[in-house]
Amino acid sequence: MKPRLIAIGDSALLIQLGDEIDPALNQRVHELDALFRADPMEGVIETVPAYASLLFHYDPLVLTYEQASDLANIEIARVKSGATRIPRRIEVPVRYGGEFGPDLQFVASHHHISVQEVVSLHTACEYTVYMMGFTPGFPYMGKLDDRLATPRLATPRIHVVAGSVGIAGAQTGIYPIDSPGGWRLIGRTSLPLFDPAADPPFLFSPGDKVQFVSEALDA
Repeated sequence: MKPRLIAIGDSALLIQLGDEIDPALNQRVHELDALFRADPMEGVIETVPAYASLLFHYDPLVLTYEQASDLANIEIARVKSGATRIPRRIEVPVRYGGEFGPDLQFVASHHHISVQEVVSLHTACEYTVYMMGFTPGFPYMGKLDDRLATPRLATPRIHVVAGSVGIAGAQTGIYPIDSPGGWRLIGRTSLPLFDPAADPPFLFSPGDKVQFVSEALDA
């Protein structure tokens, strides 16, 4: 897919590089983000990476739409197709089921497999952190084995405990702080994901590779 520039109001551009969840495509998004950050220019406020796009915020009092578009196209042309960052590999210990994973049984029943099979499938894959969002330090990771892809809750929970590991569609993620949430909860980790006093404050960064490891299974 040829990159597209989509105007978002009068002070932002959505740079769309594709329309699917793909590791190579996501790598290009983060390479583009790194180029903007490495050479800050007057009028550029912020860039926000997602799965297949980069949101480019600019000051319309400094840059016109045409200037912002020209800048975006220049940086797009500089992006290489290969990875430039060696990903970190992080193991995440998880206690599955019971009070830690109240939706584990539902996921198993939904896919007509056993609870142990859900845990085995979830821990068998190495996941890529595609983007951060929702709450500080929340990693959106994928891609789940197709046999685990499960819809979100129809009504989100008011309170999800920090460290809860969830599934939503073909994604898996971890809640870094206590918050509302609609993902299917299958377990919980004791790893701290967000510490505002630390530098950096987040455990994960986009591009990291994550392996879940079962500590226990509470039936």
